[in-house]
Amino acid sequence: MRRRRSGMVLGRLTGSAPVREHAGVSQPAADPETPIAETTRPMLSAERLKAFVDAVVAIAMTLLILPLLENVAEFAREDKSALQYVQEEGAQLLSFALSFLIIAMFWMTHHRVFDRVQKSTNALIWLQVAWMFTIVWLPVATAMLGAMDTDTMQKSLYIGALLASSLIMLGTRLYLRAHPDLHRINPTSLRHGLIADIVLCVMFAVSLAIAVFVPVIGYAALFLLALSGPLQAILARRGDARLSARRRGGADRDRVD
Repeated sequence: MRRRRSGMVLGRLTGSAPVREHAGVSQPAADPETPIAETTRPMLSAERLKAFVDAVVAIAMTLLILPLLENVAEFAREDKSALQYVQEEGAQLLSFALSFLIIAMFWMTHHRVFDRVQKSTNALIWLQVAWMFTIVWLPVATAMLGAMDTDTMQKSLYIGALLASSLIMLGTRLYLRAHPDLHRINPTSLRHGLIADIVLCVMFAVSLAIAVFVPVIGYAALFLLALSGPLQAILARRGDARLSARRRGGADRDRVD
């Protein structure tokens, strides 16, 4: 008993962990203030993850313009006019505008989701790394659109990247729904977001199938995305109505009981 007390006193005086004696062997006692092991911490905090994603998206959107700048220099060397540039490079200008708009829409969706995310995990971080991969691939796929002849592989690489990005965002929302401790997103907003992601994934999948199997339509199949907004609104209203009816039914049963 005296040895144990003296060990504890010595520990307090030296600032070290008190010593326990067990089976004749001195062992340091567990310190409740010992920091958590590094392996249990996420690689990035939620704020740093958001900043990282914003930077990657900004770089990807900037890279879209590079092929156009190269073409401008080439036209200038050949003493061609701006009108000739627009006429001859119309397809590439259109693909640039389309990709810029799509990346901006993807980023706004990502920002709305992560604006209320307060904590991160390694799984959530890797999901965002996969999402960023699809975003940084788009400048390459866009350059192919304007510089190469259209074929099945080109369509698959471009529209497939859009589909992959939407699927990963859907997976992100599902992960956040399964881990409510990571965020303060309203359940209704999260449910509506899931509906929007599902509709978008279906639209991209249908667009890809049409573009590949009906070559005459090609990339015009992406105009189906104009239907995604109305579909999302209809499905969200139906989901809200079903949820309200279910709650009313539960309340009525409680009154009867």
